[in-house]
Amino acid sequence: MSKFEAPRGTHDILPRDQPNWQRVAEEMKRVCALYGYRRIQTPGFEETELFARTSGKGSDIVQKEMYTFPDRGGRQLTLRPEATAPICRAYLEHGLHREPQPQKLYTIAPMYRYDRPQRARFREHYQLSVEAIGSDDPALDAEVIQLYVELLRRLGVTNYELQLNSIGDANCRPAYVERLNAWLDEHDAELDAEARAKRETTPLRVFDVKDPSVREALQAAPKIGESLCEDCARHFAAVLAYLDDYGVGYTLEPTLVRGLDYYTRTTFEFKDEAIGAKDTICGGGRYDGLIEEIGGSPTPGIGFGAGIERLLISMEAGGIEASPAGMDVFIVIGRGGPTERLLPIVAELRRLGVSADIDYADRSIKGQLTYAQRLGARAIVMYEGEESVIRRPGADDESVPTDELVARLSR
Repeated sequence: MSKFEAPRGTHDILPRDQPNWQRVAEEMKRVCALYGYRRIQTPGFEETELFARTSGKGSDIVQKEMYTFPDRGGRQLTLRPEATAPICRAYLEHGLHREPQPQKLYTIAPMYRYDRPQRARFREHYQLSVEAIGSDDPALDAEVIQLYVELLRRLGVTNYELQLNSIGDANCRPAYVERLNAWLDEHDAELDAEARAKRETTPLRVFDVKDPSVREALQAAPKIGESLCEDCARHFAAVLAYLDDYGVGYTLEPTLVRGLDYYTRTTFEFKDEAIGAKDTICGGGRYDGLIEEIGGSPTPGIGFGAGIERLLISMEAGGIEASPAGMDVFIVIGRGGPTERLLPIVAELRRLGVSADIDYADRSIKGQLTYAQRLGARAIVMYEGEESVIRRPGADDESVPTDELVARLSR
């Protein structure tokens, strides 16, 4: 028989993994709600052109990483590689731009990218995406960043670095690109094939190369921060001032550009050495031209994407682990006992919000007790006919009429 395994680059989230996953997901929901962000869910696939137009046809996502396929109607569709473009599409399609602005939205969903699988890098990975659309207020940039800082605080993650930059806008970037291209022409011998390919699509992407020697050489290249127009410089200074007000620490990184065409002005990444080589656990920025690119009127926006798998590794490195929820009640019954009498009791406990279970594997009483302990049962009921015994850790056994079990246990 053939042996089936999860496709390469994907992973199963087993019951033993769920406590940490659930803790992260629930904390994400709580923090987003506290900041006024509402949940939105978009389809798992979109028209391919949505990503080609917003991410940039020369981006790594579009060129190398998208799962694209024709459906039976001949339409080109792509599994969602990132959430910002789909959320912006929904913002336009459903008239959210006609509601009070900014629209503060979030989603927790799987993303799909064909990448080389490695630690914390999956072809199917789960992500929190937070988007604030409809305002260019620098205070909103600071809020989005501080929201993730608060999430990390609540989860106990402290070993990270926040890197910040501004990459300007359509007013100041063309002049900078001209200066950068002139420098790249003079230093072409110091570039590799990846840097030259990225330059052909968008010159700013040369700063996103992987080769350490090329990255070191690019430290001498002109930086976008030196060419910001007055409006962009003022906006970025205000973002930094608001972060100072929040007490958020950061490092200015003049080569931080992110890898997608839609970014403007503020860009940021949260780095953690636990992922490897201080890799990114969260990245985002402002995308003031994206809505216009997909047919809307000029609309500013800012957001981030934060991988759940990477955040879990950061938690693991810090020794942070959630406890399993455990079972409230497990009822032990001897072999051949009256299961038909106990099932209504179990059902009534569940109806009242008490998690309860019994044995379905014909275990011995000793085996049932061991199983109940593995489930983390907070109370074990020894069924003994008309009377039953409730056992709780650290407490004396309590004899209770079986007919009164539900009332006693639900208290």
